[in-house]
Parts: sequence; structure tokens; C-alpha cells
Amino acid sequence: MGWLKRIVFNTNNHMYIKPLLIAAVILALPAAGNAQSARLKDPGFKFKVIKENPITSIKDQNRSGTCWCFSATSFFESEAIRINGIKDTTAYPDFSEMFTISHSYQDRAKKYVSMDGNISFGAGSECEDVLHIIKDYGIVPNEVMRGLNYGTALPEHYEMDAVLKGAVDAVLTNPNKKLTPAWPRAIKGILDAYLGECPDSGFTYKGKFYTPASYRDSYKINPDDYVTLTSYTHHPFYSKFAIEVGDNWRQDQAYNVPLDEFWDAICYAIEHGYTMTWGGDVSEPGFTRDGVAYLVDVKAAGPMTDRQRLNGIDPEKAAVKDTLQAQPKELAASQEMRQMEFENKQSTDDHGMHAFGIAEDQWGTKYIMIKNSWGKYGKYDGILYMSENYFKEKTEDFMVNKEALPKALKAKLGIK
Repeated sequence: MGWLKRIVFNTNNHMYIKPLLIAAVILALPAAGNAQSARLKDPGFKFKVIKENPITSIKDQNRSGTCWCFSATSFFESEAIRINGIKDTTAYPDFSEMFTISHSYQDRAKKYVSMDGNISFGAGSECEDVLHIIKDYGIVPNEVMRGLNYGTALPEHYEMDAVLKGAVDAVLTNPNKKLTPAWPRAIKGILDAYLGECPDSGFTYKGKFYTPASYRDSYKINPDDYVTLTSYTHHPFYSKFAIEVGDNWRQDQAYNVPLDEFWDAICYAIEHGYTMTWGGDVSEPGFTRDGVAYLVDVKAAGPMTDRQRLNGIDPEKAAVKDTLQAQPKELAASQEMRQMEFENKQSTDDHGMHAFGIAEDQWGTKYIMIKNSWGKYGKYDGILYMSENYFKEKTEDFMVNKEALPKALKAKLGIK
């Protein structure tokens, strides 16, 4: 998540993609005469919070394709709060994303070279990647490794990404025909230059010495306690499979469950005090840049008129505009539509976020409350409300503590 072949930016320079809907949702249409007019807005929802679990402050991934890391790091911060019963918000942890990113890139470089370049290599990954790093290397506080060694206040990774890609490709085309043991150190050297050296041998924090592993253990985080759920019909339900997306370079497996149980599982978890990562498609027309995501019925406006066409008005945008006077018209999510859109690439692996609450709008529709990593943007200062239909149709997967699952579902999946 977070880094695919077709890239565009919104007005805050945050990256997202969609092959079919770029013109309607992301880019300003020249004939419209207003950059904001091409971006859908919250049509006036009013939300009532039903359940809200603790989260840490909103972060900004800025010009980096690292949503997977920001979302999962936020998730594990909430896990630390939950597991340790931390009530004082000033004592909430702030874990380093850049420690994880550095180790992830080093791991992927080794696999990329061993696979002769036949896996993706870039900034994007999946939330489970963070779980691997936590298990294999540990956690460090953000104060110990901020990773901004290039003179900016927020992440600026595109140069680093390009340098790393050039380096691993140079290793693959090595004219010596034999690899030396030096090249992994060269990759680490690039990462150290941009992000700083990982304090793997230990660090002192608030007057106490830790290793990354002992710091992880101080929060009682056990990486073996976490599972990922998904819902697709091209694999048997109640089994595990590796979701077929490029950023799943580690081939991590997710438990496959029917859509209704998929939805019930996230609601059950939140109601019982748990949060979870979220991965999926954020580039639909109903994913507004104001902090709401709902599954817009793009046929609601009917055929596009000549006037709309001449003025550069997209029919999908017009459909949303026509819903603003009353309750927005949503499509009903279904297992069949979800599968079809995954297979034909209408649902893409765009983004990772952190789900933490449940709310209802003024018409009684249920929403999942989600923390994004684009800074305090939109009407809700970086918080997003995602409708039940949007969640069901456009969520690729979510990772959660296995104790958050309903007992009946755990039994079906064979989870102890």
C-alpha cells in the first residue's frame, strides 16, 4: 500500500492512485476553472460517536509512500495503550516509523536481489511488514530515531526511494557476475544517510537503557498475537492465503471469511475495546477529501448532458452532487461485487489507515472511524468516517489482535 505505478497528488502533496477515476476525483478539470471543484466534499453528514477507542496524535507521512508503516505503527501505539491500561494521554507512546522503514527496506533489498528482481521494490508495503519488523528487530521511540536527516520537517522520501532502487538494480546487473558481501552494507549506508542509523545495539530513553527488543517487551507487545482477515471468493472461506497484490512482497497470509463475518468481526473488535489496521481502496468518488467515505451510486445522476460534457463535469461527480439535498444514495455492497472489482482492478491496494471507532450519521447508517496519516486535513482534522457499504466493498484486509475476534469465528479459523 502507498506506492503504485500511477501516481498523482492532492493539494497537500499526499499520494494516492486510481487508474479509472483520476480525472473525476483527484485532478482539477481544466474547464471547471477551480481546483477544488473537481474534488468531492462531505455533503453535510452529522455523526454521533457510538464507540471510540484511544489513539495517538495525527501524523503526516507527507511525501512518502509509507502509509502502511504509519497506520500499523499507530495501531501498535493503541495496542500498547490498551494492553498496559494507559489512561494519561501525556504518557501515550510515540513509536518511530523510520526505524521500521529502514529495516523493511534492508529486508526487501535482500529478497529483491535473491529473487532476481521479480518482486516489487519501492516505498509501498503491507501493514504486516511492521509486524515482522517488530518481531525481528523491536521498536524504538520516535524521539530516538526521527529519520529526518535531510533538512525537512516532514518525510521527503522520493529521492531516497530512487537512490535505493538504482542501487539494488545495479547489484542485479553486477558485471563481476558474483556478488560481494559489501552490497547490503551499501544499502544500509544509503538508509543511514537519509534516515539515520538504527539504534540496534541499544539506546537510553528517559534515563533507562533499552534495546529495541526490550523496549518492545516493556509494552508487553507479542507479535504472535496478531492476525489478518480478508474476504474473497477465489479462495476457500475459513482458510488462509496470500493476497495477490504487489506490495505483499513477504507473501503474508490472511484468514479468508465471508463478507458478513468480515464486517461483524471489525464491529465486535471495536465494541470490545480493540483497534485494527485497515488496507484498501481510497480513490473512489465517494472517498471525499473532507473526511467521509461512502459508496456513491454513480448512476444516480442519469446520463451526462451536453452541457455537463462541454463544461468538463464528470458524471460520477454529478451523481454525488445530486445526492447533496438528501440522504446520499449508496450502492449496496455485496460479496459478488467486491470480488468482481478486486479481479478487474476497480478495487486497488491504495492506502493503509488505522480504524478505531464506530459512529452513525443522521440517517442511522453505521460508519467506521479511521485515523489517517495525511496530517490534520479535512473537516475532522485527519479523522475519516467510512460507511458500512464502503468498508465492505473497498477494504482489502485488516489486522487485529486475535483476542478481538468472536469466539465462534476463532473456532472456525482454528485460532487458539
